[in-house]
Amino acid sequence: MTSPQRGNARPSVLDDPQWWRSAVVYQIYPRSFADANGDGTGDVRGMIDRLPYLAELGVDAVWVSPWYPSPLLDGGYDVADYRDISPDYGTLADADAFVSRAHELGLRVLIDLVPNHSSWEHPWFKAAVAAGPGSTERDLFIFRDGRGPGGDEPPNNWGGMFGGPAWTRVTEPDGTPGQWYLHLFDPSQPDWNWTNPKVADEFDSILRFWFDRGVDGFRIDVANSMAKDMALPDVRVDPLTGYGTTESFEGAPAWDHADLPPIHRRWREVADSYADTELGPRVFVAEAYLDPIERLIRYVDPGRLHTTFNFDAMLSQWSADSQRAVITKTLVAHHTVGAPATWVLGNHDNVRVATRYGKAVTGIDFSADDPFSLSSLEFDQQVAAMPVDIELGRRRARAAALLELALPGGAYVYQGEELGLDEVEDLPEDSLQDPTWERSGHTVRGRDGCRVPLPWSGTEPPFGFGPSDRQPWLPQPEHWAGLTVQAQSDDPTSTLNLYRAALAERHANPALGDGVLDWHPLNGGDVVAFTRGDRFACVVNFGAAEVDLPAGSEVIVASSPVDGGRLPGYAAVWLRL
Repeated sequence: MTSPQRGNARPSVLDDPQWWRSAVVYQIYPRSFADANGDGTGDVRGMIDRLPYLAELGVDAVWVSPWYPSPLLDGGYDVADYRDISPDYGTLADADAFVSRAHELGLRVLIDLVPNHSSWEHPWFKAAVAAGPGSTERDLFIFRDGRGPGGDEPPNNWGGMFGGPAWTRVTEPDGTPGQWYLHLFDPSQPDWNWTNPKVADEFDSILRFWFDRGVDGFRIDVANSMAKDMALPDVRVDPLTGYGTTESFEGAPAWDHADLPPIHRRWREVADSYADTELGPRVFVAEAYLDPIERLIRYVDPGRLHTTFNFDAMLSQWSADSQRAVITKTLVAHHTVGAPATWVLGNHDNVRVATRYGKAVTGIDFSADDPFSLSSLEFDQQVAAMPVDIELGRRRARAAALLELALPGGAYVYQGEELGLDEVEDLPEDSLQDPTWERSGHTVRGRDGCRVPLPWSGTEPPFGFGPSDRQPWLPQPEHWAGLTVQAQSDDPTSTLNLYRAALAERHANPALGDGVLDWHPLNGGDVVAFTRGDRFACVVNFGAAEVDLPAGSEVIVASSPVDGGRLPGYAAVWLRL
């Protein structure tokens, strides 16, 4: 299949079997991207209508967050049917049309695979509850008798990632209190039992179902979680929650288990079996929060997965020392296994980058001896309470975008980052839908603030998100009127046009994408500076004071105006040397 060239120095991603090594992938959160039928919820037809916008933006691929049938108790990550499309979003025919149209526009398509857990509405789980203890149906999930008198206590002390225990008790077919099932996340998300061969066979079939429909690959949700220590031992207690922590520390029985690599290698064999098809071999990107990076890098060993998200880059604070430490260790580690790095600033699970960079605490200092001195929950709670300087945050976010897109490897852009959208931190409590809100006893607001539907046009909500006056499923803030696609398109200084210019240069410049970097003599202090090839340089000023740029250099793209050969504070520039 041949696509439009769009002026690329590199081959079209549809003609290049190694496209994933350099690709810029745009994440679509279907519920919040575009609403074609006016019901207040995004849908696949809306996604199809907006694909030309993404092609014009200059990305190489799209990643679609779960679009499967789901009760939406965790934003679609509670999957009731892995081989269909939620009726809220459309039909399988719509999905086929989306993949076809994306390919016509020269875009690859990734979708989500959610292999750790299903929805409690999945037919297999409903059958398991109905079948009773000891049944073959229950062995597809992780059911256990409880502890204590009458089995009234959970089988172990594990805590759920959304709060509360990681176990829920079922009522048996005869109406008596029965066994408990494991759910590392919400009670609506029972964990699969990956020691059962039928589960592995089922997911092979799911992969092939979508690969045969033209999907180019999968983002694997919590890719470090399927294999577990089936002895289900108690773990150390988290003093913040009172439950046994299920964080991904070394040796945690629920994460990064020794039985995990064979699962990934089996999937890789399925993906590689498509090598002789028109679209070539299919690919995977893993979602796994692991530290140190030597643990994470095992996921992209030869014959395992292709890429993995580099969350250290996303979690890093706004400082030259921390960012330099992340870049260095990331590139060194990936080089050892011959895999490309993958850079990301935000996604549907994290505070939007413009807001995060406008806080007094902007992230974790990865140059420190112990960067993880606080638990993630403690850190998130502290940061959420801080006021935000959004203009400062947006200035830094623009600079971070140029840094991300200049680094060797691939990159991911979460919908709305190209507009400089901020986190909606004041959503009405009655609109919150993230399970963390309920599971935390209404103390942690959760992730809804980064999932508010996109503003496309107009001066008031719903900002062109849908064709009618019906308000979206989450309310949009009035101040987004100046951040719509329409408002930014004709403004040469807008964040949208910064992304367009950077992505166009990335396609045209053979020095960018996969490869290596060399630190530039300017690197040091509050500055990160590096070269790609002989004539391209990226300089990022993390401090407030101006810095001198190399004499005789020519500005290609800048996040803030550059005057007199000096780069202002909190800004980045791409230079031709």
